[in-house]
Amino acid sequence: MNSVTDIVKKNLALSKNIPLKIALYEAFKKTIVLREIPAGTRINEKEFSTELNISRTPIRYALSVLQEEKLVEHIPNRGIIVKGVSLQDAHEIFEIRKSLDTLASTTAMNKMTKADFDEMKQLLETCEGYLLDHEIDKVLQNFNDFNNLIYEKSQMLRLKEIVSRLQTYLLYFRRISISSDARRRNALDEHWMIYRGMKNKDYQQVTLITHEHLNHSLDFIIQEMEQSNE
Repeated sequence: MNSVTDIVKKNLALSKNIPLKIALYEAFKKTIVLREIPAGTRINEKEFSTELNISRTPIRYALSVLQEEKLVEHIPNRGIIVKGVSLQDAHEIFEIRKSLDTLASTTAMNKMTKADFDEMKQLLETCEGYLLDHEIDKVLQNFNDFNNLIYEKSQMLRLKEIVSRLQTYLLYFRRISISSDARRRNALDEHWMIYRGMKNKDYQQVTLITHEHLNHSLDFIIQEMEQSNE
């Protein structure tokens, strides 16, 4: 089986109660955003249709949406080519995250109970152990859980819906940002500061640390992306 098709098929969630064209779009998007197929890769519509034993219509739909999102492009005489995530994408998404994460944190801190803050503290203490043991996958999941806890405690359902649409991008950027031992350590320290600011209900501190935390992550990600493009 074609390796690109195989990778996309791995991300194809047919068990979800959604149309095939949407499932294909989500599988393509996840595969491209997570860089499981690199920029410059050609996507052959006919090969996908044959290998997956489906018509070209849902494949064509998925690729058209990806083209609108500028994750792929149509190049004459070559076909559909993967563009991947650009530096501009990174800057844009992190600006969005600054607004969303600040809103979520400052809203959640006024609604959280002592038990909620104890839960947050337990997450951070658990992550300290993961860092010591160099369990990177568990650190990644812990960071996801920390952010999801804040979104949940904000009790803002629309905000959670918006964040969920960005989830694939956020996971991709988070994977890059924790690839360095130093950045993992600094990121956890910043989570501790966000926790303390939220517990003290200090709006200015939470806003400042949230922005600094995301700026530090973005700087690291931009550096890694630029090096990978050299």
